[in-house]
Amino acid sequence: MKLTIIDYLFIYSLVSIWMLLFVNIILALSGYVYYTKCANLKVNFIGKDNLPTVSILVPAHNEERVIGKTVKALLSLNYPKEKMELIVINDNSSDGTKDLLENIKKQYENYNFKIINTDNIIGGKGKSNALNIGFKHSKGEYIAVYDADNTPLKTALLYLINTIEKDKSLGAVIGKFRTRNKDRNVLTRFINIETLSFQWMAQAGRWQLLNLCTIPGTNFVVRRSIIEELGGWDTKAIAEDTEISFRIYKMGYKIKFMPLSVTFEQEPETLRVWFKQRTRWAKGNVYVLSKYIGGLFKVRVKNLLFDIFYFFTVYFLFLSSVVISDVIFILSLFTNIKVQVAGNFFVLWLLAYVLFVLEVSLTLTMEKGESNIRNLALVPVMYFTYCQLWMLVALKSIFLYIKDTILKKETKWYKTERF
Repeated sequence: MKLTIIDYLFIYSLVSIWMLLFVNIILALSGYVYYTKCANLKVNFIGKDNLPTVSILVPAHNEERVIGKTVKALLSLNYPKEKMELIVINDNSSDGTKDLLENIKKQYENYNFKIINTDNIIGGKGKSNALNIGFKHSKGEYIAVYDADNTPLKTALLYLINTIEKDKSLGAVIGKFRTRNKDRNVLTRFINIETLSFQWMAQAGRWQLLNLCTIPGTNFVVRRSIIEELGGWDTKAIAEDTEISFRIYKMGYKIKFMPLSVTFEQEPETLRVWFKQRTRWAKGNVYVLSKYIGGLFKVRVKNLLFDIFYFFTVYFLFLSSVVISDVIFILSLFTNIKVQVAGNFFVLWLLAYVLFVLEVSLTLTMEKGESNIRNLALVPVMYFTYCQLWMLVALKSIFLYIKDTILKKETKWYKTERF
């Protein structure tokens, strides 16, 4: 039997899909081990007198719906107020963010709380630019970053600082964010499951296996000396968290995951907002991949090599494989084109689906209250709905990145709408 181009494409898609599935299963099992360790962890916190100074940066553009709750939560952290400064960068807002912040400042006049107001000349250019502005006004030995829709638990910052202070090899420590509005509708429930499984279980697995993590953009601390040496955040990167993670690893530092540090954030409640936000994330990651993949063989940091490989697998191998397999399936229904490779491929697909359901369900057992009937019933449906939307997001983000590159168009930052 002579194989055709369709057969070779099918084999390529099958191998690529199973390769990524295998990697994710290994990460999930390793993450389970790490979470189990952390659940039994007895933390000896640093004494109050020995705690370092921390500057908390919060970029805020038109955030009047959420910024009040965020600022009050941050000012209520269990951290000595004389060693903590809160800097909110009101980045060219056109709503009531400025007035709201000023009113809160009057209520907390005994706290080190600064408000930096920017205009459309120096501000309004995205999160990276806002963070760079805030950093110039900061004084802390460590820099913490929170998004404007976050309400961290009171111990969140303490866990992060305690972890990084005890290990000089760490350049940054990240905590975990949870979905604050998970019960709003089906979309937010899907996002909650996605966050727990594809983000935090994967982070835990990467740390357990490789001492590797990627900064998530909120609820993390980084050494001030590192930001100074790096020259701040890359203003061209709309996924500034991933980009700065790569540079921190190139410096020889590690980034650790501390799951006991938890913050809650608001997630998109409509598909339109979700699609815009996720497209920005994916497009930003494609930028990071294109920025570093050219020097792949010059990179000596094995952790960075894994991340470059992982991003390439997700955005190119896996995406192309799913598209190819879907096209072949549709062609087989309406034309005479058939796959001639011997084997029961329906069984392989069914096994992949079962492994997906088991992997995500395993993740839910690690979070109190998440392994419930409603969530477990959503997981099998998630594969055919929510996960397929990610394919559209990835395709659009790659198209937009290529388009902007060809036209030499400056990438614009999209701020997630609040509810």
